Amino acid sequence: MKQSFRNNRGRKFSGNQKSKKGKSVLDYRTLEAAGKQKPVTKKYTPQQSFAEMIENNQIKSNIEKKGFSHPTEIQEETYSHVKNGHNVVGIANTGTGKTAAFLIPLLEQFAKGNNQEQIMVIVPTRELAAQVEQEFRELSLGLKMNSACFIGGTNLNTDLRKAKQSNDLIIGTPGRLVDLLSRKALNLSKVKSLVLDEFDRMLDMGFINDIQRILGYLKGRKQTLLFSATRDKSQKNLIQEIAPDAKEFAVSSGSTASQQIEQNLIKVKSSDDKFILFKNLIGQSEFEKVIVFAETKRMVDKLAKKLNQSGIQSSMIHGDKSQNFRTKAIKQFKDGKNKILVATDVVARGIDIDNITHVINYQTPQTIDSYLHRIGRTGRAGRKGTAYTFVDDIN
Repeated sequence: MKQSFRNNRGRKFSGNQKSKKGKSVLDYRTLEAAGKQKPVTKKYTPQQSFAEMIENNQIKSNIEKKGFSHPTEIQEETYSHVKNGHNVVGIANTGTGKTAAFLIPLLEQFAKGNNQEQIMVIVPTRELAAQVEQEFRELSLGLKMNSACFIGGTNLNTDLRKAKQSNDLIIGTPGRLVDLLSRKALNLSKVKSLVLDEFDRMLDMGFINDIQRILGYLKGRKQTLLFSATRDKSQKNLIQEIAPDAKEFAVSSGSTASQQIEQNLIKVKSSDDKFILFKNLIGQSEFEKVIVFAETKRMVDKLAKKLNQSGIQSSMIHGDKSQNFRTKAIKQFKDGKNKILVATDVVARGIDIDNITHVINYQTPQTIDSYLHRIGRTGRAGRKGTAYTFVDDIN
């Protein structure tokens, strides 16, 4: 598939762009550069199979049931270091199995008898928390391990009861974990291994205060693991503080965005009816399973309403929706009941939804990392994908 990174009039872009509020957004040149990333040509050849790597037969069986025989590069590179208790920073492209990269060796630790201590995984979104817990259940089947997931939008009294139980794995989003800690409902004194999944986002200003508060309860931990698809260079000192002397792995195998995803810009004049352009786009037959990203919750609500009024059934998701609503929206989209999911960046990271054919940025994202995470929802597991980004024509 030939890469296309042009506007709807076939011309390349130049110039910068500001949002209506004056906040900087991605300029045309940056988006063009993202679309021209040099493809990764390296294909990783595992040095050993899971059967050779892993000692515990139950874990081997669980991995086999999931249909995997060989590790990805990030899984193989970090495996022994995580298993042996080292601090690790792992950076790998989306869709390369980072969750299993930390869960499998941590489960090996537990299976060897280190089961008097706890594992804690902190994630930025509710959907990712649920996904991590589901993968944990599949990988830990038969190991007699218990987990508890603490996320916003759920019943607090239920969480208070779960917090009193004996849990081998604690998963949560920062806000709910801080809430439980402030109520003295959650005891983290037995946490040995801490994982910050999608750590670069959680170390952003919106999460850092909560993360630092939680870390204050985890001074007895012996191991810290940080995993993400991207890393912000400005966070270097903070990473060193959280995970001293961590072994860093930034793997280069797997697909880059430009290798698997055809990227397109659609230039919109102020006189254009943007929604009509958008509706005509998704009306094409090849748009089978589409995530549409907007910058604000208000725009998500507005787009979903207009789509449904136009006879196009869609699901929607953003941070103000209840957890039951969000879970139902994701299920409807996964099951194919609705071919369109309209969302904010809450689904831009870590969410594993198969066969997404297209990603559309109805509004231009604020950062290149956000852009890459969004379009990374398509073109996964070796498949091709297509992304469109609407940009304002300010000329």
